[in-house]
Amino acid sequence: MATIKVRQNGPYLVEGDDVKVLDWNGKEYQIPKRPFALCRCGGSTSKPFCDGTHSRIGFQAAEAAIAGSQDRPA
Repeated sequence: MATIKVRQNGPYLVEGDDVKVLDWNGKEYQIPKRPFALCRCGGSTSKPFCDGTHSRIGFQAAEAAIAGSQDRPA
């Protein structure tokens, strides 16, 4: 099983061994290490993986899990 943690003002941290990352054509990315982080700031030079750029550009995220939220998945 995999767990994805949303890091405050940072990447998505993916933990677990049963995880694949696929591009839009279904081709699998080589995962460099585990756990691994996926970029959500858009600035990484190693997308889809995080390279720490969020810290240098001052990325600020507003997301938080709020009980009773009406948000729906995309």
